[in-house]
Amino acid sequence: MTARLTIRNKIFLSIFLILLVSYAILIHTTARTIDGFLERYLSKELNANLLFARDQYLARGNEIRVSLMHPASAPPVRERFERRDLPWLRDAGRRWHAILPHVEMFTFVDPTLQVIARWGSSRSDDRFSLVPIVERAYRERRPVVATELVTRRFLCAEGVERECRGTRETEQKLMITVVVPVLKGDGRPAGAIVAGDIIDNDETIQARVQDLFGKQVVVAVARGGETAPRNREGAVPFPSSLSPEVAARLARGEPYRGDATIGGIRYKTAFEPLTNSRGEYVGALYLALSRHDFQGIMRESLGNIVTSAVLGFILSFITAYLVARRLTTPLSELATGVRKIEGGDLRQRVAVTSADEVGELAEAFNRMARTLDERDRTIRTKAHDLEELNGKLREMNELLERRVAERTAALRVEMERLEAILIGMAEGIAVTDREGRIILFNPAAQQLFEMVPHRVVGKTVEQLCGGGEFCRLVDYIDSMREHSDAAPRRDVALAVKGKQLRVNLSPLSDEGGGFAGVVMSVRDVTAEEEVGRMKTEFISTVSHELKTPLTSIKGSLQLILDKGKGFTEVEGELLAICLRNTDRLIRLVNDILDIAKIESGRMEFARSRQSVRELVTVAVQELAGYAREHGITVVNAAGDDLPPVFCDRDRLGQVLTNLLSNAVKFSPRGSVVTITAERSDNFVAVSVADRGREIQWSDRGKLFKKFQQLDNSDRRQHGGTGLGLAICKEIVERHHGRIFYTEGIGGGNVFTFTIPVHEEQ
Repeated sequence: MTARLTIRNKIFLSIFLILLVSYAILIHTTARTIDGFLERYLSKELNANLLFARDQYLARGNEIRVSLMHPASAPPVRERFERRDLPWLRDAGRRWHAILPHVEMFTFVDPTLQVIARWGSSRSDDRFSLVPIVERAYRERRPVVATELVTRRFLCAEGVERECRGTRETEQKLMITVVVPVLKGDGRPAGAIVAGDIIDNDETIQARVQDLFGKQVVVAVARGGETAPRNREGAVPFPSSLSPEVAARLARGEPYRGDATIGGIRYKTAFEPLTNSRGEYVGALYLALSRHDFQGIMRESLGNIVTSAVLGFILSFITAYLVARRLTTPLSELATGVRKIEGGDLRQRVAVTSADEVGELAEAFNRMARTLDERDRTIRTKAHDLEELNGKLREMNELLERRVAERTAALRVEMERLEAILIGMAEGIAVTDREGRIILFNPAAQQLFEMVPHRVVGKTVEQLCGGGEFCRLVDYIDSMREHSDAAPRRDVALAVKGKQLRVNLSPLSDEGGGFAGVVMSVRDVTAEEEVGRMKTEFISTVSHELKTPLTSIKGSLQLILDKGKGFTEVEGELLAICLRNTDRLIRLVNDILDIAKIESGRMEFARSRQSVRELVTVAVQELAGYAREHGITVVNAAGDDLPPVFCDRDRLGQVLTNLLSNAVKFSPRGSVVTITAERSDNFVAVSVADRGREIQWSDRGKLFKKFQQLDNSDRRQHGGTGLGLAICKEIVERHHGRIFYTEGIGGGNVFTFTIPVHEEQ
């Protein structure tokens, strides 16, 4: 038999769980809040105490430094140092000790670190042992304050009599050491005053901190690696041993904050490392703050919460009992009516007359019973209509299935037609999805790449990159995937198994305009490039054969014009025309030879350190006459502070001359051509700007190609070989730079090329 919980028991159990969870959360959050508050308070107090203690510690050294700086700079003291006046210096130490009673050592040393006098000892003329701090003061010519670790033997030798008692001469002490150099008129040291304040067992800092913050704060100065220091009240609360991690942090000069249990009491502790004049760890400024005084607040708060919880439980259960008793009687009647409805008696009604929510529930129950009775009669009436509708729905489903079959057949025909087209294409076609996996690889592509479909289809381009065929395409596909508006890539060159291929890549878009894949069209251009190579070799050979007779013709024409007499005006003009056309043919032959040498790798480049300003100046001077003939002003705006570049002087001059001559040639008379240069990362960018007609978008792709003439009429009438910019491009790229075209600001054209900066190493 299944156990059941009555409403009364459920109310009691719910209230119990609610109160239990609520008070548990309250106790937990209160404890965490108080603990967090105490933690923040302790941290704030600890930081304030540590800051004050550190200021007090530093103030001791600064007080000595400030007190000694004035006498050290006085001329009488400098004269006594130079005369090595031992009685006067000892008396000065006695007077200074009266002013600074906590200073226990005054020693006077010369520039060679020999002791001149000691205040507390008659010994002199021996070498002072704290060499680094004195040398630092001499080197920096200013007072130096540092915490040094010294032995009792050293203190005894320096005149601290109480350190001479006892047998542990090697025991070390922490001493605030102040070295004030005494400087001559020319800035050289005449000597130094060394003062020492022993801080072991010194209770001054702790007394000042406790006077300000209370007795619960413990402050001490501990030597590195030593046991806990002592104060006047006994052992200072100090960890029995420091963990290697804490010791290592202090040795590195890093402060430490943390908790420690000392003598059964929790302390919040802080260590501030102390270093000597060489930056070495010699001790720590230690501060501890007890948690014992703050734990009573936590216990008192938790006790109040537990008491309120007990009272809340008792009152809640009394209230729950009274409420449950009032609710259960009418609910029992409702349960009886529900069981009858469940048995099929839809005419059942409940008689509950209370005006509260239970009465509203009874009325809702009666309305539900009436509605169910009406729905039952309606369902029986509509059952027949539903059967007729089901018959019509089956007929519509059959019609829909026929139409789907027809559309599927039509789609299959279209797919077969597309497949036939792809199979019959001479160009290779490869298609990827949005993840970069190959989903289509037609037979032409299989022949070009010599790869069977099962090795390609379903794999990503990155996976196929290991074979070397698709490696150059990975970056283009990634760029199209990251930028939905990426433009197609044309004529991407691939070398596959002795074939020269050209690939066009176009992105695919899905219904939402997002990236859906890439279509790659591949064509074999091996034969085309072979024809181009043969054409280049033919042109180069013909140019070589033409150069010699053209040179002879030019020399003969020049000789006739220079020495010939008796020519008519028409004959002289015809000879001049022949000479000009001969020069043009020679330039054409030279350009063809240059481009052939560059492409075949036979042109040598003698790179060296060159000045950009000097190269630009020479190019402007060479074209000065040509610019005057065209009425153009050439402005050299290249700066003098540009770094040197690593280039071939003659070839880079050829680039500058070509760009400047083009700018002068295509600029209107009376305009200005400007050449500028500036550094860009590890390159120097040189720009030539003219005021000619802007180059059309359709012509910009031809700019740096061989034998290309732009279609603009004003450019056609000036003529040209179509090789100048192609030669410039080859020369710049052989220098590991690049050349490009941009529109000028406010009109005109700008051609820019980059050359690497000369690095000394």
